[in-house]
Amino acid sequence: MKIFKIIMAIVGVSILAFAGFLAYSYYTYTAAFDTENKPYKHYVGYIDFKKALLNDAYELCDEGRIYNTYSSAGLKAYKGSKKRFRDHINENFNNNAFTDAGYVNFRFLVNCEGNAGWFEIIQMNLDLKETTLNKTMVDSLFTLTSNPENWEIIEYYEAPRNYYMYVSYRIENGKVTEIIP
Repeated sequence: MKIFKIIMAIVGVSILAFAGFLAYSYYTYTAAFDTENKPYKHYVGYIDFKKALLNDAYELCDEGRIYNTYSSAGLKAYKGSKKRFRDHINENFNNNAFTDAGYVNFRFLVNCEGNAGWFEIIQMNLDLKETTLNKTMVDSLFTLTSNPENWEIIEYYEAPRNYYMYVSYRIENGKVTEIIP
């Protein structure tokens, strides 16, 4: 009789543990990431597709799932290397005697084919206050940054994936002095 009670206790605990696992799995894969009815709908890496530039030039793969949304793809996203990217910018960016100073920040997505699109541009002065910089200068940096030749195809679980990326240019007297990251 005592063994029967022990077996029933083990079975009961096992059923409760399995039910808890199922409930946690359901929450993790559905409710935890549902931002529609939450006060902060826009998580880190969120880009408003309606306002984004180059939002209709390419298609996202994998049903639009985005990887590396919190830290971006960082240095592994640059095709070749960051040095190659920096050299490409320095060789092709014609400063046209711009005198602006500040930061031009590009937040964007790169699809599974290595095509950059869905750009959001944030312009700031050197005190990190939003401002408007020379449009021709910003457009030139946008054209250089959006070039697919700059971006790697990144694989996760042996398949190419979409990923979030950002590039910030520090501008002093119309010249690019730093590229982050």
